[in-house]
Amino acid sequence: MLEIIKVIIIGIIEGITEWLPISSTGHMILAEQFLKLNVRQEFWEMFLVVIQFGAIMAVIVLYFPRLWPFHRVDSRESGAYKVISRKKLDMWLKILVSCLPAVILGLPLDNWLQEHFYNYLTVAVMLIAYGIFFILVENRNRRLTPTMRAIRQIDWKTALLIGCFQVLALIPGTSRSGATILGGIVLGMTRKTASEYTFFLAVPVMLGASLLKLFKFGFHFQGMEAAYLIIGMVVAFFVSIFAIKFLMKYIRNHDFKAFGWYRIILGAIVILYFVITSAVA
Repeated sequence: MLEIIKVIIIGIIEGITEWLPISSTGHMILAEQFLKLNVRQEFWEMFLVVIQFGAIMAVIVLYFPRLWPFHRVDSRESGAYKVISRKKLDMWLKILVSCLPAVILGLPLDNWLQEHFYNYLTVAVMLIAYGIFFILVENRNRRLTPTMRAIRQIDWKTALLIGCFQVLALIPGTSRSGATILGGIVLGMTRKTASEYTFFLAVPVMLGASLLKLFKFGFHFQGMEAAYLIIGMVVAFFVSIFAIKFLMKYIRNHDFKAFGWYRIILGAIVILYFVITSAVA
């Protein structure tokens, strides 16, 4: 029962932090200090990635009409048939362009990054650094008028540059959503457009990462491992529904500076905690 409670808490953390710009990977690394499951290390590493699948499904459910590229056409001559929406196909092609930088750099560097940067100090520094960045960008943004108020206005160059910003999230503590939202705002998007594009971009990125990790692990589950994974994904799905709705409602009347301050405070607490712990030890 204690292990299931841990899984539920981890699912809640994933569902909230995956979409708010506060770093899900960073929070997971910190959660590992207190909530690590009594399972094999290889399962634990796979679990922390594949649990994202529940969060992905939340985006698909909430935005399915805008993501599904096919629509029905009724014709007297040919009857009913489906065609691909040109606008949605264009959107998906730009999303794929945004995926390229992370794929090119992320796949070959994955193991090296985990070995050198997946630690509390990196997470804390990135939380603080990007918290400051959020505040500075929002202060700058007050004097500017966004040029892209809808996803259809995103051009190919901007799509590629967003992908370059996403590469920054390979360092834990940065936040994939935070990096791409910040990038979108810097490039001239409204907060709403940058956030929605981040959600849509997450579908192929996180789905690919989850499937790759799952296939590397295989399907050789032991004991309660499969149940832990399913419970974690289900919890992450429902929490993500609320987190996404909250964020989209919040940014109608607020900027992202509150998340910046949260990151700075959390990063400082993390450093203080581990300094004290090391001193006591």
